[in-house]
Amino acid sequence: MEISEFIIYNSDNKLKRRVNVLSSNQQTLDHFQAQVSELLLRHRSLLDILSKIDQTSAAVNRSVTKSVTDCGCISIHASKQPFELVSSIEQANEKISNHVSGTLCEQCHEYIQTQLGKNLFYLTALCSQLDINLQDVVNKETDRCTTLGLFNLT
Repeated sequence: MEISEFIIYNSDNKLKRRVNVLSSNQQTLDHFQAQVSELLLRHRSLLDILSKIDQTSAAVNRSVTKSVTDCGCISIHASKQPFELVSSIEQANEKISNHVSGTLCEQCHEYIQTQLGKNLFYLTALCSQLDINLQDVVNKETDRCTTLGLFNLT
């Protein structure tokens, strides 16, 4: 395996830290964060990043909506969830619906995946600009979900 060095810059284009990443077939979050930090040129301002997160989130919402309204590969059938009838997580998995019928066609799947990637790019950029490690965020949230279990459903 090869080791690649990535340089993460802060908002003033000053060196923040160097990250050494073992190259492998699977991208790591550290590698992705370092890559985003290097590629972030035009929208390096924290305010620009925040607005791009909103913009790309709206694009995700719109692309899912268009999968329903234009393509029709999925449909939404919403109704009240029967939470009062659920006494265990197993029952919840059986009785609680995600309201989606059908599956995404290849074109919609690809487009939504692209929009999610753009949103993830700017979320990662926000982490970099605030000197927050994305892997640490994922680890902390994983620990919180593990600790809280069913009580995490808020």
